[in-house]
Amino acid sequence: MSDNPVRPYGSWPSPISANAVAAGALRLGDLQMDGADLYWVESRPAEQGRYVVVRYRDGDTVDVIPPPYSARTTVHEYGGGALRVAGGIVYFANMADQRVYRVTAGEPPNPVTPELGDVRFADMVVDTGRRRLISVVEDHHTHPPTNDIRAIDLGSGELSTLVAGNDFYASPRLNADGTELAWLTWNQPDMPWDGCELWVATVGSEGQLVDRRLVAGGGTESIFQPAWSPQDELHFCSDRTGWWNAYRVDRGSVVAIAPMDAECGRAAWVFGLSTYAFSGPDHIAMLVCHEGVWRMHVLDRRTGSIIEMSLPFTDMARVVAHEDNVAMLAGGPRHAASVVTVDIRSGAHQIIRASSDVNVDPSVLSTPQPVSFVGYHGATSYGFYYPPHNAGALAPAGERPPLRVYAHGGPTSAVSTALDLTTQYWTSRGWAVLAVNYGGSTGYGRAYRRRLNGQEGVVDVEDCIAGARHLAASTLVDGARLTISGGSAGGYIVLCALTFHDVFAAGADYYGIGDWEPMIAETHKFEARYFDTMIGPYPQRRDLFYQRSPIHYIDRVRRPVIIMQGDEDVVVPPNQSEMMYNALRERGVPVAYILFQGEQHGFRKATTIERAVAAEQYFLSRVLGIEPADSLPPIEIANL
Repeated sequence: MSDNPVRPYGSWPSPISANAVAAGALRLGDLQMDGADLYWVESRPAEQGRYVVVRYRDGDTVDVIPPPYSARTTVHEYGGGALRVAGGIVYFANMADQRVYRVTAGEPPNPVTPELGDVRFADMVVDTGRRRLISVVEDHHTHPPTNDIRAIDLGSGELSTLVAGNDFYASPRLNADGTELAWLTWNQPDMPWDGCELWVATVGSEGQLVDRRLVAGGGTESIFQPAWSPQDELHFCSDRTGWWNAYRVDRGSVVAIAPMDAECGRAAWVFGLSTYAFSGPDHIAMLVCHEGVWRMHVLDRRTGSIIEMSLPFTDMARVVAHEDNVAMLAGGPRHAASVVTVDIRSGAHQIIRASSDVNVDPSVLSTPQPVSFVGYHGATSYGFYYPPHNAGALAPAGERPPLRVYAHGGPTSAVSTALDLTTQYWTSRGWAVLAVNYGGSTGYGRAYRRRLNGQEGVVDVEDCIAGARHLAASTLVDGARLTISGGSAGGYIVLCALTFHDVFAAGADYYGIGDWEPMIAETHKFEARYFDTMIGPYPQRRDLFYQRSPIHYIDRVRRPVIIMQGDEDVVVPPNQSEMMYNALRERGVPVAYILFQGEQHGFRKATTIERAVAAEQYFLSRVLGIEPADSLPPIEIANL
């Protein structure tokens, strides 16, 4: 007999508080190695989301930049690639003014670029011999902004354009002696995961680019992460076979170095991503994804043999290396996303910095279970199911738990299997969670990504519904208490699911799109033509934009919804959430709306994260009639 108290699902007491979720919401990125030194950028909710450059050396961790500096670029709005370290000198793009700063030992940050107004820098590389940086630049003095690659003189700060003329550029990479520069470029309506080109040019005596030549890519081939080997051989990932695999340029020919039906690339929403790194002259550490789960492999360049490293991680990114020491961002079912080092000779690993230092009893943690189910039009779709779990609680016999379906953003992205305290917040209280990799997600090959082309608001929504129904039919969850939550593209899925379908009992929309047409005029350049691929060309298919905008069908919504939004969001402006809230309130639908001051696209402040988690639980518990064990701050719910 169990001594645990019997409590209904959703009402279990949990040691994982909303405050703990916020404390464990550190964001890690821009991982680099400078010799044996390891650098990264971490966004700290407790410091209002400030992005801090951190160095790890000989067991000691120190902050490299003091407040109020914040190493974050807003190129493409999503940023990434704000940091570059070479020879102990740190270069970073500062959030407040978007200028590039330099930090040398014992000195405060000094500006490299002059005051130029709204000119932004990302994805820098140091051209040591010419005493300059080479950087992707986004110049907002024009509308739309101009994107190109420029050189920045480290003495004068003067900028000179190296490559221009296309809509977007990324990944400028110099070879070891600075004689060759590789880069990626693409034009609208393509996104980099749809089609882009890899170019190489010789760097002339005056630093200009000559003899430019196209290496790979095009409108139907996505290129990812160009990089030079220690032998000055150009490598990159391409999805030309339907999978992002690694290739080498050999005497003008492109050679596959590790062909496989698995992904060795990611959707480049931010700059500076990497899935492989050269470990000494003979080995390549490669991150490989199969059906949503990432593993680390080591390729011996001499023999072509590949071995898989035995590591407790299932989500890996941003791999870098110095000799036999490999570092990456990695997480798993029992590990939050962390800076991790791996010795490829011994296989030993060490967690240097975890995104969460909240100590959670393993007895309350739910382990993700991969699931597949029949999705839209009979296609197989995927996700990860987290059953409710808490060793200190027991549900009544015969009761089934409520379900929280999580729809990720992007939509060209994927859910992570790293330990996430938001998910565990729900499962430890007796909720089931299904994180759906709906059609259009990465990690399953190009054909799976393309399932969403022309079908946003259809395939993604239907797959989330199919996953929920699959779990209900399997008697794992209560079919009468299905809910759905998501942010950005996931928030749009929530709104569509509640508008065009009658499956979910309630939903939580974080900064989702309610009306497509205003977005076309208001959104930023990077995604300005994304809709052409995901819905259709505008205005030729204006009918589709109308049909897939929930705002025009408010009369169909019957289920409660909570909407949360940042007031400084330029990706999905606040008016999207406000129009949905006002329309739902006027129609008599139970609805709540919270606007968070100083937040952008994705919440970064500890106070915001804590309040959002508690508000969603309060809302869903109220509308489903669940009595939570927590004492939750009440929120105003119209029409309830």
